[in-house]
Amino acid sequence: MYSCAGSRTCEGRPGSRGYEFHDARTYASWDIDYLKYDFCNTDAQKAEGAYKTMRDALFAAKRPMVFSICEWGSTEPWTWGKNVGHLWRTTSDIMNCWDCKVNWGGMGWTLIMDKNADLGRYAGPGGWNDPDILQAGNGVLTDVESRSHFTMWCMMAAPLISGNDLRFMSPAMKEILTNKEIIALDQDTLGKQGYRWWKLDGNIELWIKQLANNEIALCFFNRSDVVKTIDFDWNRYFSNLNGKTYGITGKMIIRDLWLKKNIGTTSTNLRAEIQAHDVLTIRLIK
Repeated sequence: MYSCAGSRTCEGRPGSRGYEFHDARTYASWDIDYLKYDFCNTDAQKAEGAYKTMRDALFAAKRPMVFSICEWGSTEPWTWGKNVGHLWRTTSDIMNCWDCKVNWGGMGWTLIMDKNADLGRYAGPGGWNDPDILQAGNGVLTDVESRSHFTMWCMMAAPLISGNDLRFMSPAMKEILTNKEIIALDQDTLGKQGYRWWKLDGNIELWIKQLANNEIALCFFNRSDVVKTIDFDWNRYFSNLNGKTYGITGKMIIRDLWLKKNIGTTSTNLRAEIQAHDVLTIRLIK
């Protein structure tokens, strides 16, 4: 279900302002499980207070619902949202493009990712950073870009909501959106948001996500427009991943989550070519 904290929604339809408890009871009577609550036409309303009012209305309706806060990150909801809802938008609206911008604030998914990248300390079980709906398969992004987009949302433990028309998915897009090994990164029980560790070579980024059972996921993301080659020396960098933070010691098996097979161990350098706008996503397993 979609509604809005203002008198009208962003599309000009009736909002919930002044009718929060009535609307919440109605949603409960309809067996609604999920409410996305926007923030258009709110006049002088304060975001935190408006969302608390609907939170209280949902509690009073006595039906468990996922409550999605959507005020586009304008009041830093990651600092207050966990006591109010279950997820909160951290950015303006996502566009189905790589890195475009529009004058009202919408932007491509890589720029949305950058906005969300440093907010991991606020997220975890019970409350999640929401960098907006997936654009994979929406026609403008290539299959490679869609794969990278889906991967990065899973690395960031983001809510996964498909924004494409599921009736007309290509086989390639279905394969992307149903990759259980990538989805497992998003749904890992530890609930840690991955973070950008550093850039290896210009536009090659290395992202790290701590996982349950003392495992770890690494994603090498090629943001450039050309093929990049990596030669990752575990002896040089692996020591930074050891110890109390990750609990990783000794030789680890390297599993490629898109090839869905083991590709070696950390006893030798990880060498690979990564296509433009593509990812190499691995899981280290004891």
